[in-house]
Amino acid sequence: MKTCDSIGCTDFPCRGTSRDAYMVPDAEINPQAIRVLMISEVPPAERNDYFYAEGDPFYLQTTRQAFSDAGIRVSTMQDILDLGVYATTAVKCGKTQYSISTDTIRNCSEILEAEVALFPNVRAFLLMGDVAIRAMNYVWKRQTGSAVVPSGSTYKIRRSELLFEGRRVFPSYVQTGKAYFIEKSKRRMIAEDIGQAIGLIG
Repeated sequence: MKTCDSIGCTDFPCRGTSRDAYMVPDAEINPQAIRVLMISEVPPAERNDYFYAEGDPFYLQTTRQAFSDAGIRVSTMQDILDLGVYATTAVKCGKTQYSISTDTIRNCSEILEAEVALFPNVRAFLLMGDVAIRAMNYVWKRQTGSAVVPSGSTYKIRRSELLFEGRRVFPSYVQTGKAYFIEKSKRRMIAEDIGQAIGLIG
């Protein structure tokens, strides 16, 4: 299965985003084998930096380092998929401003909801950053009437064991960007969250 064949945006209504940087995973994936969804914020400005681009894209470099920080050795996106981890973004178009508007996150959460539904055996959600957290909260509010991740600082919220229908939810920090290599305390917490999620699936 290729995710891009099953979900996508048709009218591109969002402001503050670039349609030229619209990206949905196009790799061949076995949805039955995915146990962890790793949801980051937005695609990169350049397609050759996206998770599933050929070569050694920047999003793979930072994500690979995050796994390494967690004591898990991977080299390629296929290695990550083979672990049972699927990486995507909450918003499907690159941003043109520093922040992403609430309307954009809400709009894109409908696409994300359809994407999440493609993977029936998920046991954990790694929500990498505030945009991913807010997007999935919109998804869960539509499905159940309430958010799963409470409001507040991520470093405090992540201490709680959050669940959605028996599946663990890990509110974490963005692992796709240059800041990842600078923010040592966040790197440590990201590594802890990845380690716990992988531990759940053996």
